[in-house]
Amino acid sequence: MDKPLEKKLSSWLKKQKKTCGFYLNLTVIFGLLTGFSLIVQAYLISTVLHGIIILNLPKSQFSNEFLCLLALVPVRALLAYARERSGFEAGKRLRLQIRSAVLDKISELGPAFIKGKPAGSWASIVLEQVEDLHDFYARYLPQMILAGFIPLTILVVVFPLNWAAGLILLCTAPLIPIFMIFVGEGAADANRKNFSAMAQLSGHFMDRLKGLHTLKLFNRGEAEGKDIEAASESFRKKTMSVLRIAFLSSAVLEFFAAISIALLAIYFGFSFLGHFDFGDYDAGFSLFVGMFVLMLAPEFYQPLRDMGTHYHAKAQAIGAAEELMELLEYNVETIEQTTSSTEKSTTIKTINWHAGLEIIASDFTVKSHSGITLTGPLSFQLNNGQHMAIVGPSGAGKSSLLNALLGFLPYQGSLKINGVELNELPVSQWRAHLAWLGQDPQLFHGTVRDNVTMASADIEDERVRSLLAKAKVLDFVNQQTLGLDHPIGEQMAGVSVGQAQRIALARALGQEAALFLLDEPTAGLDRHNEQAVLSALRDAMTNSSCLMVTHRLDQLQQMDIVLVLDKGIIVQQGSFEQLNKLPGLFKQMQTDDPDEQKNKELN
Repeated sequence: MDKPLEKKLSSWLKKQKKTCGFYLNLTVIFGLLTGFSLIVQAYLISTVLHGIIILNLPKSQFSNEFLCLLALVPVRALLAYARERSGFEAGKRLRLQIRSAVLDKISELGPAFIKGKPAGSWASIVLEQVEDLHDFYARYLPQMILAGFIPLTILVVVFPLNWAAGLILLCTAPLIPIFMIFVGEGAADANRKNFSAMAQLSGHFMDRLKGLHTLKLFNRGEAEGKDIEAASESFRKKTMSVLRIAFLSSAVLEFFAAISIALLAIYFGFSFLGHFDFGDYDAGFSLFVGMFVLMLAPEFYQPLRDMGTHYHAKAQAIGAAEELMELLEYNVETIEQTTSSTEKSTTIKTINWHAGLEIIASDFTVKSHSGITLTGPLSFQLNNGQHMAIVGPSGAGKSSLLNALLGFLPYQGSLKINGVELNELPVSQWRAHLAWLGQDPQLFHGTVRDNVTMASADIEDERVRSLLAKAKVLDFVNQQTLGLDHPIGEQMAGVSVGQAQRIALARALGQEAALFLLDEPTAGLDRHNEQAVLSALRDAMTNSSCLMVTHRLDQLQQMDIVLVLDKGIIVQQGSFEQLNKLPGLFKQMQTDDPDEQKNKELN
């Protein structure tokens, strides 16, 4: 990973620490108190040993010291517990905030953006990568402060007693952070590659799992199994690379700490034997000073070793932060707002939604989130109560147009709703007047009632049954033992595709919308279910406007206007009868449509 990017990611991570609140500072305070208690403990033990061994004082004279030592045991345990709890709470608050921000951002960007990555990749970002930020805030950031304060405090205590011992501690201390820097250069890059491999494996596995039935039908199980094995092997290698760096860093940090403590032990050993006579300020060497400094030496290096141990948490967090920062700081391209907030609220109040809905598009161009033109420029008008169909070959831009109308894609040009620019309307207010039905019905884990009342939870059961009856699916629900409480499992388990589509239709009908947006609403349905859905839609849209994307040309005779799109622009428009008489793409599509040919043969 290049240095500017790593620096940028580190800066972004540190900006998020305010989310941890006071718990982050509390973790540091408890850590400092633990360090001070260790100094006090070393002082008490050294005093007792020096008095009993060197001064030949009775043990009873050190009763207070023994009581203090006994009291320090539970105090240190409580401080360690409090530090862990506060650190966990700091990391927990951070994870909740980041995960909430990620989910809000994904919701803001909408399904058009989400489809750019496999579901497994999004699961990896929302779950694993957010979780991998925890140790950075719960352990690494507090340890950075402790690694500075505790060794500095010990040096302040040691130097007045023995300047040579203090100098050994001071000179050997930088060895650990210097090695950490060398290790860290490769650790962040290894973690980033590991996250990339994990996201690839998650997405690959999830997609193949969802399409398992299709893979079996086409006898592709063995081939896809080998692909998953290759992705798994790539993930294994990158994971082992991260672990190698972690184990190497821990081993070397222990080595440097052990060497440094050994130097102190040698110094005091030779000093007690009379071979060294420097460093004691001519006060002579005592057992108290030797024991006190030697007991503090491991505690001097321990914060530095802990920081080295937790350094992989920083590398892990930097690797996880790359995609998180890119997602959370992703700016959606929107047209400039020409109205102030005061004018906007006044304009919204003048819209009479109950009087109907009129859409006027002028030089309307749909953009991707990265600013690429997907559809347009388009100019058309949908009057109140009119039903408009949009047809065209695959890739003509039909779904992009729908996504822009739903507020999931940015646009340029003008798209006015009852005279008000769409970008000047709150998205929630606009969608409250829409009913959307797609080709892939989405039902959620719960009951039939839960799925129908999703738009408004206070709908009574009689109203739910009325909606199900309009959607031609009430008979199925009544046949179930639990009725409206009939469970719907994950991936719509418990209902067929046709039943799922009609339950989704009942949910859409419950909104009493001014505009129906339909994206291939009968795709994948048999004739019986198709006719049931179309009949329910015709009844529901009697007093509403409709804009429907379809490949089924045999469904267009009921539509008032047909727009024919090709390569993102309107090439033909008019009624079904008018377009049927004109040469062009529409006529060609009728010739190529097998369903249309079948209908002609039947007639």
